[in-house]
Parts: sequence; structure tokens; C-alpha cells
Amino acid sequence: MSRIGRMPISVPAGVEITIGADNLVTVKGPKGTLTQQLSPAMTIAQEGAELHVTRPNDAKENRALHGLTRSLLHNMVVGVTDGFKKELDVNGVGYRVAKEGKKLVMNLGFSHQVTMEEPEGIAIDVPNPNKIIISGASKQQVGQFAAEVREKRPPEPYKGKGIKYTDEVIRRKEGKTGVKKK
Repeated sequence: MSRIGRMPISVPAGVEITIGADNLVTVKGPKGTLTQQLSPAMTIAQEGAELHVTRPNDAKENRALHGLTRSLLHNMVVGVTDGFKKELDVNGVGYRVAKEGKKLVMNLGFSHQVTMEEPEGIAIDVPNPNKIIISGASKQQVGQFAAEVREKRPPEPYKGKGIKYTDEVIRRKEGKTGVKKK
């Protein structure tokens, strides 16, 4: 039995869950509404303030979907109550970011500024010129947008310049020694 799949999901007060046909799940909460089509093979049951996910049999595909379905449901509930957040640091001489309206404007050492539009359901905050905070209700959307921002100038191992996650550790490399061997 899946250790993750059999754990119940507690539904906090103020969160409304609707389970439609073919496991079309809609979760409404204070931070927004999330809708996702989950596998119709899994059985999702709401008992009071808890959600339970069960699988029909121990087939390999159903075992794999059991924990996944439970994790996706849990992330939806957490997203509409607390939300998800990713923090990025910008390192480098002259590298800075600013927010202009709904656009994120980045100076990353290119001959031009890099601008990115704020997607629907995502909030971008720039507390200082070297920090970006991306937040939203959907874990997948927040992670995807943070990865797209990081992709504009990934951190390099020699000087450590670029955009990195705050909790990411960049393995630094030593440069050339400058001595030629004969």
C-alpha cells in the first residue's frame, strides 16, 4: 500500500471541494480556485473534513497513480489556503530586476533588457533589485514560471553570476591557473 496515498487529506474550514464526473476536482479557498482532472481509476471520497484516495487494485499503474493523485489533491488544498512561493536571487555586477506594472524587467548583462509578462494567477514581488519573489495558488505554475525566469541567465560556476533559487547551492569551480606546462 502506498504510504503517501493512504494518508488522509485534512480540509481546513473555508475550503470547498467539488468532485465531478471522471474525477474533475475543483477546490475553492481564500487564495483562489483550482481545477484539475485527476485519474478516473482512483476513487476520491470526502468524509467530513477529510479526503481519502483509494485504488481499485494493486496493478502497477494504479499503485503509481495512488500517491500521485493524493499529492496533487493535497497541493491543491494547500495552494488555495496558504499558497506557494519561490524566491530567486540575482547575482552579478550590474544585474538588477524591477517590476513595471505587470512586467518583470531584468538587466542581466545583455545589450538589451529582458522583460517577462506576469501570467494569470501568479504574483511577482521585487522587494529589492537583487531579489524576486514569485507566489501563487498553483504549485506547478509557480515552479514553472520561476524556472523560466531562472533560465534567462542561469548561475555559472566560475564567478557565481546569474539567477538562482535562494536555497540553491552553486558548486564553484576554480579557474585556469595560467601556467603552461611544457
